[in-house]
Amino acid sequence: MSKKLLVGTGMALSLLLSPFSQSFAEEPTVGERKQVSNVAHRGATAYSPENTIAAFDLAVDMKADYIEIDVQRSKDGELVLIHDTTVDRTTDGTGKVGDLTFEQLRSLDAGSWKGEQFAGEPIPTFEEILDHYHGKIGILIELKAPELYPGIEEQVAAALIERNLHKPQNEKIIIQSFNFESIKKMDQLLPKVPIGVLTSNRADTTLEALQEFSTYADWFNPSYGIVTEELVNQVHSLGMQIGSWTVRSQEAADFLFEMGVDAIISDYPDYVDPRN
Repeated sequence: MSKKLLVGTGMALSLLLSPFSQSFAEEPTVGERKQVSNVAHRGATAYSPENTIAAFDLAVDMKADYIEIDVQRSKDGELVLIHDTTVDRTTDGTGKVGDLTFEQLRSLDAGSWKGEQFAGEPIPTFEEILDHYHGKIGILIELKAPELYPGIEEQVAAALIERNLHKPQNEKIIIQSFNFESIKKMDQLLPKVPIGVLTSNRADTTLEALQEFSTYADWFNPSYGIVTEELVNQVHSLGMQIGSWTVRSQEAADFLFEMGVDAIISDYPDYVDPRN
């Protein structure tokens, strides 16, 4: 049974699940921006190498509300953080993530491509990130290409349960994916953890599609190119929140503020938070 049916439906549930429920509940006055969650995409990746400790530390320093991470699995079963399904773009190695052992992945330089000052940055493990950052910043976990890694949902769930991060008071953990079946499975494994649907497909923005997503998801997270005010209102009316990606300009951030989204996922945390 979906957690929405267990706890209740509608906006009240969405607000209960949100770590920023009080700010969402308060309507901004004229000329005042609604407060949104500032999500550092793969860390503060405009300024440091994505999915590395350097990027996540900078996101914390820049007072982001969440870091967004991409989880895959090594050949020998270790959960690791990397976006692409190959290591070619962001390391000095070559090959598919799932064809390389953890030792091979760990030996790669995941920082030099971004700048000499990041030389030697390793590919982190999922458990390292949970241990190091929970309590410091929220963690938006993306299951990247889970269809390539059978059973990865159970592994991710086990790591969270081991750390008691599957309980309601730890709602600053959110899990999302483009793979809807994988996300349905996560909802069953961790019914109290907020779940997000990722899409860049306009076909997923129909009322029928949104109604289906709302039976198991708490967040609907589309690319900003398909966001409209009507879509935001529909998502909210179904008891979900909406977070949009990937912001790489101040104009894009301002547009999403105007649309009334609940979270902005950006390479530039400073575009979302005026304190930076």
